[in-house]
Amino acid sequence: MKGKVLNYISRRNLFRFGGVAVGAGLVTSKLGVDLFDVPPAMSKQNLTPDSAIEELLQGNKRFTSQKTKQPNRGSFRLREVAKGQKPFAAILGCADSRVPAEIVFDQGLGDLFVVRVAGNVATPEEIGSLEFGTLVLGSKAILVLGHSACGAVKATIDNKPVPGQIGSILKQIEPAVVASKNQAGDALKNATIANIKGQIAILKSSTVIANLVKSGKLKISGGFYDLDTGIVTKVA
Repeated sequence: MKGKVLNYISRRNLFRFGGVAVGAGLVTSKLGVDLFDVPPAMSKQNLTPDSAIEELLQGNKRFTSQKTKQPNRGSFRLREVAKGQKPFAAILGCADSRVPAEIVFDQGLGDLFVVRVAGNVATPEEIGSLEFGTLVLGSKAILVLGHSACGAVKATIDNKPVPGQIGSILKQIEPAVVASKNQAGDALKNATIANIKGQIAILKSSTVIANLVKSGKLKISGGFYDLDTGIVTKVA
């Protein structure tokens, strides 16, 4: 008898809880609100080029100190950016799977215009994409992001035959390898940093990008990402 009473009470509590949950679901459904959603952060379009770079670096500090805010990742932001995008910064990064820009800079949906290619090289396609991201979408900064142990840079240093179209990428990195050849220290890191700076120079050869920089609407910088620590160090 005691067991039946307990079962009855448990079922009754379950129905009461279920009723509350369903009721809450109906209310939020009608209001179009997600209980687990977080409103988007204040628009970052008012950032200056310098403060856009600083925003990236501060986000990386949050990432490496495990104090991430994970902003602009809820369903509210998803719906908001479906109507249009205004990323505050653009990234020319390596395609390496270990360097996802939105994560390592603690940003969210619609915050970054990311162009990724092995060796973070600025070929015509990448330049055209970044021209669009800055001139049309209004990104205030471009960060060229290289990283430690970059396979594309190492392959260029090794100078061994490669299959398919891989060689077209390595050709873009060769000037950096040559420029850093006699530098003291780690050859791979030196070449990677030289490549970051070389790709920045190539980006600045774009009339569209150069005009934006000249008018103070855009800043181009370079960062080196350490795979072991997650820290981005500004190198240009």
